[in-house]
Amino acid sequence: MRSVLISLLALGQIAVWSGPVQAAEVSLSDRLDVLIASYPDVLSHVDGNRLILKDGGPAIVIDDGKAKSHAEALADGDVEDMLSQLYPHGPCETRPAVNFDPGRIRSQDLMTRFYGKSRKDVAGRLTTIDWFGGPLQVTTAFGVDKALVAVRDELKSLPEKLRRPALKSAGTFNWRNIAGTDRLSVHSFGAAIDLDTAYADYWRWAGGKPGNVPVYKNRMPLEIVEIFERHGFIWGGRWYHYDTMHFEYRPELIAISNAAGVDACAR
Repeated sequence: MRSVLISLLALGQIAVWSGPVQAAEVSLSDRLDVLIASYPDVLSHVDGNRLILKDGGPAIVIDDGKAKSHAEALADGDVEDMLSQLYPHGPCETRPAVNFDPGRIRSQDLMTRFYGKSRKDVAGRLTTIDWFGGPLQVTTAFGVDKALVAVRDELKSLPEKLRRPALKSAGTFNWRNIAGTDRLSVHSFGAAIDLDTAYADYWRWAGGKPGNVPVYKNRMPLEIVEIFERHGFIWGGRWYHYDTMHFEYRPELIAISNAAGVDACAR
């Protein structure tokens, strides 16, 4: 298990994360307990180095034992890799260190067990919700649809100027790979939403390369971010490889960070 010290600097409302932050404060065993509690319909328990599923399907390897670069973890992450970086949440902006992408590393094996292994599998669990007057298709798995409705209802309480970037969605369900990869996007599972691209910054659009992205000035109101995070969604603006329109349902990462006492506004 790798361990890294966490140090924070604060500049106004921006917390600068000075290294790849990893969950050294919360043991892997504890992180796995949180993961199981977050997805109780699918996950049963841990048996050695395997996650046991409630449906009796093939167990999932937790840690494949391979030393991986960041690129290798993104391409073929296991469960341990997926939980390795602490996600800093709260109403403050963070400036991630190079390759600090909490939640961007995923075990595709695990994600497909959660939501479905094919477009047809996922489509069978989709429902349509109203998003400020427009229809959105999202999964009913783990109550993602209900969480997104709760986000919408809370966003309505924001002043119109602040909620404006959230009024128009750039998409939810879309069975596709992440740009430039052969990995499925969380949009493939109906468990992610992109907001209005007019207020978005994305590292590829800015001409960035893996491990070398341009600096940008965030245009997504942190009040919106805080509401999404409160309902179990992580924000792509917390990633070094930023995608500020993107929110995906990852309640386990919020819960693990709570257990570790990680706060985006830490001074």
